[in-house]
Amino acid sequence: MTFDNGATLGAAAADFLRRHLIRPGVRDGVALEPGLTDAEFAEVEEGLGFEFADDHRALLAEVLPTGGSWPDWRSETLGTLRGQCDWPVDGVLFDVEENEFWHESWGVRPSDDGEAVECAKEHLATVPRMIPVFSHRCLPAGRGTFGNPVLSMYQTDIIYYGFDLLDYVAAEFYVRDPQRPWRTPKPIAFWDDLL
Repeated sequence: MTFDNGATLGAAAADFLRRHLIRPGVRDGVALEPGLTDAEFAEVEEGLGFEFADDHRALLAEVLPTGGSWPDWRSETLGTLRGQCDWPVDGVLFDVEENEFWHESWGVRPSDDGEAVECAKEHLATVPRMIPVFSHRCLPAGRGTFGNPVLSMYQTDIIYYGFDLLDYVAAEFYVRDPQRPWRTPKPIAFWDDLL
């Protein structure tokens, strides 16, 4: 299924969650609350310095999953949400410092680990900001964008977890269909290199 815009893709993902997430044996402790208001979106986006992708925003406008490992965009403090949003970059920085990771586009790695981390921070400030959907599953931020893959991100161990937001929620919360056709996900600058 393909979508012409983020609003319909996000609405389809929200509808899927309504139909399949809250049922016995799927996710204990998870609630589906009313979606975020425009004022709540503005508070989160201004406070954290990003804009949700159109499909992610549309999902969260329809329904706000809370509990479990869902980011609670309504009730968590901005500090807690900032930590969740910084997770992808912090993971890369951990691997720079502890595991000698270095991306080839960054040039020559400084010999001092502290300098390497600072240099990596400068480079990572220019890559797409990854925003958590659930736990360490993330989508790129960016108003005017939609249909990007959801990545499972743990330091520099990154894999596709869904070709788009609907594919992701179906696979994560219901059933991963071994017969589903392979689709080429949209590229995500820098992060694709770590797949």
